[in-house]
Amino acid sequence: MGESAGLNPTIRTLTFDCTGDPYDLGLFWSELLGRPLDEDDKPGDPEAVLRDPSGGPMLLFVRVPEGKSAKNRIHFALQPQGRTRAQEVARALSLGARQIADHTRPDGGGWVTLTDPEGNEFCVERGELG
Repeated sequence: MGESAGLNPTIRTLTFDCTGDPYDLGLFWSELLGRPLDEDDKPGDPEAVLRDPSGGPMLLFVRVPEGKSAKNRIHFALQPQGRTRAQEVARALSLGARQIADHTRPDGGGWVTLTDPEGNEFCVERGELG
């Protein structure tokens, strides 16, 4: 690390490509994560932004012409807060997610893999309530 430790970049934005309306995909993630869309984002805009009130990276949704063609190489692993994994998965499904695999183990560990409305994978791990 040495003297260059303070010169390393920080992650400012995580960007999601989408072929549909970035505003709609932003609404899905806004509801799921409890982060509001920027006030100036409107349906039909070429991009939409969710800011983290605690100062973490923004989520940026950008319209692109080409659809998703392969599995994500990176994804969110969400840990429920105040809900069980099953409750969080049911909530995500009610918001428009699609379940693609359940890797829940008999001991309660594991995760459930879902996709957002554009096919971006994410998983829900076991939360504090199970």
